[in-house]
Amino acid sequence: MKKQKTTYNLKSSEKSWKVIDATDMVLGRLATNIASILSGKTKIDYNPAVDNGDFVIVCNIEKIRLTGNKANQKVYYSHSGYPGGLKETPFLRLLNEQPHKVIEKAVQGMLPKNRLGRKMITRLKLYKGSSHPHEAQVSGKKNSENKSVKAEETK
Repeated sequence: MKKQKTTYNLKSSEKSWKVIDATDMVLGRLATNIASILSGKTKIDYNPAVDNGDFVIVCNIEKIRLTGNKANQKVYYSHSGYPGGLKETPFLRLLNEQPHKVIEKAVQGMLPKNRLGRKMITRLKLYKGSSHPHEAQVSGKKNSENKSVKAEETK
């Protein structure tokens, strides 16, 4: 007889919280590490069809960097759908005005483009400065495996 496959869903209490300090980290490398944590690829029981990723808190998002001359050359494009509706936003202006959108766009481009990816991106928490309101979740007794991810571990 064949063994039947069983499916399971993780509870939100089984998800841990990871804190990343983005000071002087390269945008692309940071985004790939965040995307792998959100999708659950860092866990042993990874399954692409199951949402078993963790929560990610990123602090000091205004201090990220790009390599080479990309900071002056990179441009974000959006189109309204109407003729002449192309909007161009340089990287430096977006970083000064809305630094959370820079990281959000980079991470979202590395996640699946479906319901699962939209659910994963909701577990990403971005903050200017080194303080965040999730200290209780990070240092809680229930989630003993929660830890702060240092720059050396994420490279």
